Amino acid sequence: MDENMVKSSWGVFNQNTAGDTGMMDSPALSSGSRYDFRRPNKFSKDQLRTLLIVNENFAKTASSFLSGYLRSSAEIKVASVEQSTYQEFMATVTPPALLTMFQMSPLTGSVVLVLGNNFTAPALDLLFGGTGRRSNLAKPLTEIETRVLRKLVERLLYEMAAAWSRFYEFTPVIDTMESNAQFYKKASSMNEIVAVITLATSLADNQSLIHLCLPHATMKEAMINMTVQDLLSTQPSSGEPRNDYVVDCLTRVEVNLAARCGQTSLSVQEFLQLEEGDVVLINTVVGDDMELLVEGHPKFKVQPGNAGNQVAVMITDKV
Repeated sequence: MDENMVKSSWGVFNQNTAGDTGMMDSPALSSGSRYDFRRPNKFSKDQLRTLLIVNENFAKTASSFLSGYLRSSAEIKVASVEQSTYQEFMATVTPPALLTMFQMSPLTGSVVLVLGNNFTAPALDLLFGGTGRRSNLAKPLTEIETRVLRKLVERLLYEMAAAWSRFYEFTPVIDTMESNAQFYKKASSMNEIVAVITLATSLADNQSLIHLCLPHATMKEAMINMTVQDLLSTQPSSGEPRNDYVVDCLTRVEVNLAARCGQTSLSVQEFLQLEEGDVVLINTVVGDDMELLVEGHPKFKVQPGNAGNQVAVMITDKV
């Protein structure tokens, strides 16, 4: 095609497009969306939906765990799942807050978990024997408080790992815990794309938020099969037994044990007359087996003794 033919064809094209103004003015062709090359969409919509499903399962198991562990009403729900930059995520962290940096071994890189003050304050009060009332004074956590909360965070991460095990198995390893958000500004590049899962919490009538920050650089290996179809394909059908899942949940339930040396009956009058120094006879004699109660129910016969500096019991038989 020579130069004259090119010019002729270009003129015909201009005439056709100029006459067909309806097509050029149509919203389908004229409308568009801006694309910011500084923050590309590295997490697909399907991957974000999968993160939503996984964390909904985590929220359910974490709610049950917190209710038993703290012996108070606790509820966790997924509020949002979105992607942003690490800088935007850090800007949402309101001090004082407990920030935990941990690894999802064998993945390389760190993940950040943020617990708000309205969650950690009532949790500490409950762990120390209180009613879960939150102090109006917002103050940084002490070293002792941070150590107490570390066990709670470890259990939450264990529940998270169990929820993720459907499509990727990992072992959470805590690197460090801080209440100073400035410390975590170097945890990842400020322009790094991250997935931010926001969980709304209600603990002893205190509302708060938990944030989970997943950098794309850390999660890219796990995201290979992170789709809704792959997640559902790993779940058993409704007609198949889920013995492995049920057993896994049951083995992590904590139960209370108590040793009972004996019992007796008293009238109300005798009970009201009890004073310091009185001797109450029970229905056992020296050398008899004691009962080991599991959640208030007798399950084993035991003999008292000691193990080192602690009082202990040795199981001798079943009830």
